[in-house]
Amino acid sequence: MNIAKFLEHWQLSENPFRAEEARHDGVLSRLGVGASAHPDFEKILGEVSRPSTSIVFGEKGSGKTAIRLHIAERVAEHNEANPGARVLFVPYDDLNPMLDGLHEHLASRGKAKKSDRATTAPDRDALKSLEKIELVDHMDAILAIATDQLVTGLLTKPAGGDKASPQAVGPDAAQRLRNAERSVRDDALLLHAVYGRVESAPGRFIDLRRKIGGSRNWAGAKWSLFAYLGWILPAGVIALWASLKEGLLTRDAWLILFAIAFAIWGAFLFKRFVVDPFFMKRLGGQIGAHVRVNPRPAESYAACLSMLPPAARERIALPINRSDEPRYLMLEKLVRVLRASGISGVLVVMDRIDEPTLVNGDANRMRAVIWPMLNNKFLQQSSIGFKLLLPLELRYELLRETSAFFQEARLDKQSLVERLAWTGTMLYDLCTERLNACRQAGTSPMSLLDLFDESVTRQDLIDALDQMQQPRDAFKLVYHCIQEHCSAVPEDASMWKIPRHVLDTTRKQQAERVQAFYRGLRPA
Repeated sequence: MNIAKFLEHWQLSENPFRAEEARHDGVLSRLGVGASAHPDFEKILGEVSRPSTSIVFGEKGSGKTAIRLHIAERVAEHNEANPGARVLFVPYDDLNPMLDGLHEHLASRGKAKKSDRATTAPDRDALKSLEKIELVDHMDAILAIATDQLVTGLLTKPAGGDKASPQAVGPDAAQRLRNAERSVRDDALLLHAVYGRVESAPGRFIDLRRKIGGSRNWAGAKWSLFAYLGWILPAGVIALWASLKEGLLTRDAWLILFAIAFAIWGAFLFKRFVVDPFFMKRLGGQIGAHVRVNPRPAESYAACLSMLPPAARERIALPINRSDEPRYLMLEKLVRVLRASGISGVLVVMDRIDEPTLVNGDANRMRAVIWPMLNNKFLQQSSIGFKLLLPLELRYELLRETSAFFQEARLDKQSLVERLAWTGTMLYDLCTERLNACRQAGTSPMSLLDLFDESVTRQDLIDALDQMQQPRDAFKLVYHCIQEHCSAVPEDASMWKIPRHVLDTTRKQQAERVQAFYRGLRPA
């Protein structure tokens, strides 16, 4: 029997159980916000208008990515209902750019030890880089993502309609920011100067300044004016000399006056084209050396910083060292700018920690990446919440830590969910929800039990799903039951219900697969 015919008989528009990745699951998106979420979802989410921190551990396929998508939908709903108090959703789930940038930065710094590096395995190189990650690297990466979202929202027309990337920057954000205090507008320019996109930072800086009415560097403009018009001084001396002929001064006195005028012009030129660029490039080099996750040449930083007035680029807030205090100041500036733009808070969601190329699912590497973030001061900032959706392997690593580590992390304050556990009953209800989400319009609801014949009880299905433990594996069980049944039934037999022996056989095979996977003997 063809599977399509089986689905057609049950009036299903598609197979509800074929998806294995939440990001590509059309059924999940149709189920709506929270319809298929884990019972701990409300605890994890907290109150959207008051972003808070949650740390969640779950096995592969337990629904962490689905939780991230549900959080994004809730934030999108909140933003639509509260246009003057939106929340900026920061997806910190693609760590490849951040980790690759850090790895390249450390590799370039280690070129002096090239002979040593030649004998080091690439994997060991990657692990060494990841072990050097600090909290400030995460802060820089988050500031870069949030700043880019803000600037892009201010400079472009809101697209809307994308629940996976909820629109936080409203259509009136630029006007709101334009009406804010000048210091707030200058903070927005400073954030972009330090954390803007590499390829277009100077150009976008000019566009942003024009859009929000930020301050110009009038002190720099003054020196530019002196440099470009300073030739008037020696030229004026020559004109006076020519007009007065013998006049009041001797020839030697005129030459001395001309030399003084020319020296003043030269001083203007030297300051404008040598001194100022040197100090700006030096400052840009300092930032580039310490913002390791965003490879950007010193010239790019210098071009943006030189357009800011001196008062706006206070060194105390610039990340020119490895201290976290300048980053906290930058985060405070970000919150100020966001509030002026109609955004009341920031929600950072971290997911897919095991997927980056340099991590490759290794528990030690994941630990090196995540542990710097487990800092109570960082996780409990005002108006900024973090949702860390972490693989279960890190929970085992966590249990080995010392009391000093737990005292710094204060996990008792972080809405900790030690394991995303699913019971057979929860998975049964989840499968039934997916079935009805795929039913054709106008058809009555059905349950998962309806797909099986009378010899299969609801408890049999619940027990079978309980062995699967995770939604992904539960969907695989039902999918393979349908597949095995259709492959064993002739086209003209019209046997639409799955018999018990198919469930028992498939259950055994899938349970063995799940156990082998958890023991590391199978890839999936």
